[in-house]
Amino acid sequence: MNTLFSFILVLGLLIFVHEFGHFLFAKLFGVKVLKFSLGFGPRVAGKVVGETEYVISAFPLGGFVKMFGENPDEQQVSEADKKVSFAHKPVWQRFCIVLAGPVFNLLFAVVLFFFVFFIVGIPTPVDTTRIGKVNENSPAAQAGLEKGDEILRINDKETLAWQDVLTAVKDSTGSPLSIVVQRGGEQLTMTVKPSIDAVKNVFGEEVEQRYMIGIMKADDVTWEPSGLLASLENAFLQTWMYIDLTATGFVKIIQQVVPASEIGGPILIAQIAGEQMKAGWLNLIYFMSLLSVNLGILNLLPIPVLDGGHLVFLTLEGLRRKPLNERAQIIAQQVGIGLLGTLMIFVFYNDIVRLFN
Repeated sequence: MNTLFSFILVLGLLIFVHEFGHFLFAKLFGVKVLKFSLGFGPRVAGKVVGETEYVISAFPLGGFVKMFGENPDEQQVSEADKKVSFAHKPVWQRFCIVLAGPVFNLLFAVVLFFFVFFIVGIPTPVDTTRIGKVNENSPAAQAGLEKGDEILRINDKETLAWQDVLTAVKDSTGSPLSIVVQRGGEQLTMTVKPSIDAVKNVFGEEVEQRYMIGIMKADDVTWEPSGLLASLENAFLQTWMYIDLTATGFVKIIQQVVPASEIGGPILIAQIAGEQMKAGWLNLIYFMSLLSVNLGILNLLPIPVLDGGHLVFLTLEGLRRKPLNERAQIIAQQVGIGLLGTLMIFVFYNDIVRLFN
């Protein structure tokens, strides 16, 4: 139940923000909005307010804003209707309406980070020598080092920062190291023999080979109070980091650096959302921010059906000063639907395999 609630909360909010971007700019440019739907499929609940029907649908895996004149027969549109028709608006206005959805997702991440930084503070890493993780079957594990141990000295040289630990291990040339750690109320001395291993980045790519003992630094942070401007600046910086990470991730998937089996869908999102909610609301907000950036970048991909595909069509229309051939657009949309359908089947397959594994 916790997983289901967190899934609906996270995905529902992100879909609402995305569709609200389209809706707001459509209204701003005088386009008549016929329907605002959260979800697809059969109507669960809804209400007509003014000219728009607001609907919650059965399948919460997306949403849509239906605008008047998206696919019009121009001969049947009166002059009065053209004023509120999406298709009869200037190209730049239609471009802004389509772009607003993904942009709102990116800005929503900024808002979430700003809220955290302004209310709680900005997380600042604490430079510690405390071990956060010991890899299985590593030299450190074989020597008896444990998570939570604080490294005090290596070969009788005091370690004041984690960089001191890294340097001592890296420069060891494989010779045994005498490591003194604080564990609870006692100091223990252990002998660890470093071994050559691969240093990998976040995408699993090998960066270099060097001597290591198989430990990771503890993620200790302090939350520094922050003012309005500092919170806003750091919110933009954090969001930009997520944008860069997400965009690079898509490139790595195409390059097959990241295995296709790592791609997840709604089931994986639900699992992670449930775990993050259990871990605390800060974890959930960080996860929601990352997912919001993912949703924004994904929708900007130049695939027909997605917002990015529509933006390509509108860009070509602006350059040619006339719309693309209707048949070409229909074929492109069908290809896009086929690609998305195949992708959805694939990610559901990955999710199900993960469940059984």
